[in-house]
Amino acid sequence: MQVNIFVILALCILLSLLAGRIVKLAKLPNVTGYLLMGLLVGPYCLGIIPADMVEQLSLIPEVALGFIALSIGAEFKLSYLKKVGKAPIVIAILEGVGAVLVVDLVLILSGHDVAFSLCLGAIAAATAPAATLMVVKQYKAEGPLTSTLLPVVAIDDAVALIGFGISVAIAKAIQDPSGSSLILALGKPLLEIGGAFLLGGILGILFALLTKHFKSRNNRLSVAVAMVFVTLGLCDMLGLSNLLCCMMMSAVYVNISDVYEQVFELTDRISAPIFMLFFFLSGADLNVGIIAGVGMIGVLYVIFRVVGKVLGAYLGGVICHVEPTVKKYLGYTLIPQAGVAIGLASTAMSVVPEYGAMIQTIILCGTVIYELIGPIATKLALSKAKEIQ
Repeated sequence: MQVNIFVILALCILLSLLAGRIVKLAKLPNVTGYLLMGLLVGPYCLGIIPADMVEQLSLIPEVALGFIALSIGAEFKLSYLKKVGKAPIVIAILEGVGAVLVVDLVLILSGHDVAFSLCLGAIAAATAPAATLMVVKQYKAEGPLTSTLLPVVAIDDAVALIGFGISVAIAKAIQDPSGSSLILALGKPLLEIGGAFLLGGILGILFALLTKHFKSRNNRLSVAVAMVFVTLGLCDMLGLSNLLCCMMMSAVYVNISDVYEQVFELTDRISAPIFMLFFFLSGADLNVGIIAGVGMIGVLYVIFRVVGKVLGAYLGGVICHVEPTVKKYLGYTLIPQAGVAIGLASTAMSVVPEYGAMIQTIILCGTVIYELIGPIATKLALSKAKEIQ
């Protein structure tokens, strides 16, 4: 008899709760516990939850990312941005570009094909905001580092998409000098970003109008959930970035609505089990078996991507004269990498098909490592900066 999907969902939540208690004994973030427990009972370890069941539950991670993007977009209140100035934008650009350039340089100097190095290095800019946000929420982190971190991870995806478009265009030009121009190659990522921002802005205005006319707590919560769902659905239909679109919707909403604080308090109350399931299922989907097959290229990517982000974030901090703790520790909070990077790796298969499988394997391996160590590194950085009470 096949186990019912609702029983599996209940099991995932209960095991996540248990994992959260266990990792607290080791003073680790809850996110690490959820990921490890999912990995343990998932198809690649004990197999208690089979691969087909993880696939059936794939809707949950997408919904969770929508709510995560909603929370991050709320950091873009104009009054706050005026206070912090250009720092988050400059740091986000430099930490993304830093990761790309360092990985490119190391791979090329170690004798690897230039087109391959550019395509793999381009993916290094992408950062997954989910684990970072969960650590911030769990420990109620506050301070200059936290305040800078959240806008940086929000901008990061746009930087990654543009950087990938430029790198891919150069790689194509190297392989086929008579091919399409740099401007044409950049068109797709720029359209994706512009479309996501435009759609998100329109939906943010609609969000504000609906929560103005529906005034009870239950109705406003229902509106918020509906807006996340419609954003995810439209982005899927139009081929736009749902993370960027949800962030933009949220950013517009917090700047034109008088009730955004009450609405986000309501969404925070219902998001805990969704986030638990997201990280548990992410853990179950991690195939640790691929780590052994990536070789020295994978090792170089995993190490020097972090080096590039740390150096880039530090340089951005120096240029913008931010707090010393921001310069010193911000780069270590940008380690996690997941969905966007995996999507870009799939795109790379069509650019350098002879290296596509290798790039995908390296990125998947990096995801396993980064998702496991990223939350721990974020917690340590926030602790060192004395922003965890």
